Amino acid sequence: MEQIKPLAQTKLPTRYGVFHMAVFAGDNVALWVGDIANQVPLIRLHSECLTGDAFGSAKCDCGEQLDAALQRIQDDGCGILLYLRQEGRGIGLVNKIKAYALQETGLDTVDANRALGLPDDMRDYTLAMQMLAYLGVTQVRVLTNNPTKIGALENHGICVVSREAIQVASNTVNHDYLVTKKERMGHLLDFDDSKINI
Repeated sequence: MEQIKPLAQTKLPTRYGVFHMAVFAGDNVALWVGDIANQVPLIRLHSECLTGDAFGSAKCDCGEQLDAALQRIQDDGCGILLYLRQEGRGIGLVNKIKAYALQETGLDTVDANRALGLPDDMRDYTLAMQMLAYLGVTQVRVLTNNPTKIGALENHGICVVSREAIQVASNTVNHDYLVTKKERMGHLLDFDDSKINI
């Protein structure tokens, strides 16, 4: 695997606690706490979602997952969040907003991508694996509902010791989107409609 190094590093105090921060090529970021090279860290591979992460969009669960992951990593005391610049499952912000517009006509997230001539998911985790290699990580506990991420880790020689769910309550706007992720994209989600946030 190609060796990479961060372009800049610092400590980052946040509302969750203090993280070490390293910025890699393409403004991809690693945030971590604890002795990650000598323990089995709790990790989250989080793909950028400007609308959810920054603007609090109710169309997805991304922003709430990001908040939950950062808090759980701090609470655990040994973990890493990789913030990957792969907006809209890799299709980019412009195409993502076009897909949103198509969803307003009744298409789900998968069919909206296909209507634009795009794959269901264009993400590539090679750089994420290179970042983990730089950090000296060979075993992980992974925060995810997406089996594809587990496969990506294992295919790059990372031992996935365990998976921890990171499901947040759905709302009346994103419930159908999350059902689509479960039924059409294989995400490991467990729905209880009594827990929908209105």
